[in-house]
Amino acid sequence: MKLFWAPNSRAMRALWMLEEIGQPYERILIDIRNGAQDRPDYRAINPLGKVPAIDDDGVIVAESGAVIAYLGDRYPAANLAPKIGDRTRGPYLKWLFFTACIEGAILEKFKKLDVPKSTAGWGSYALVVEALDQALQKGPWLLGDHFTGADVVIGSDLWFGCDLFKIIEKRPSFAAYIERCLARPALQRAMAIDKAASEAAASKS
Repeated sequence: MKLFWAPNSRAMRALWMLEEIGQPYERILIDIRNGAQDRPDYRAINPLGKVPAIDDDGVIVAESGAVIAYLGDRYPAANLAPKIGDRTRGPYLKWLFFTACIEGAILEKFKKLDVPKSTAGWGSYALVVEALDQALQKGPWLLGDHFTGADVVIGSDLWFGCDLFKIIEKRPSFAAYIERCLARPALQRAMAIDKAASEAAASKS
């Protein structure tokens, strides 16, 4: 398994997921600050030039939600994805791809966009935040007691949105959820990898 990634990017989601899985993988750094994402060889992997992407023995998957979904099914022993037929599979998929709504809501608030909720794919910032708040009050994870790849995606989004960029209001349910995520050893390992790569890049500049 190869992971194409860059520090301080959405690739943290895939990095965290792979650390949760615990199977060997190779990290291939794409220097997105210096245009490496636009090289023809990487555009052949992801035409949008975005990270993360993975290469599983020739199977290429891009888009972070799809990467997390693929990895969860690819490594069932890690128990990070409900199996097809499981009643929790539907809610899992909903939250796994809810990241698109969160990103839309963040853009709406950050850019102060006035988008009618009838035309916005995410509805509105207020609706997205309320849906997350209601779900996380039930906790500890999106599917109750079972941590899944959906928590990798949503946990990453809330951590970035609340703590790093401070765009999403940090409701009590969000603060407790982020704290639980940050306590996971796999995320701590991923953060250490990300930090080391970021520091190495800075030392070269």
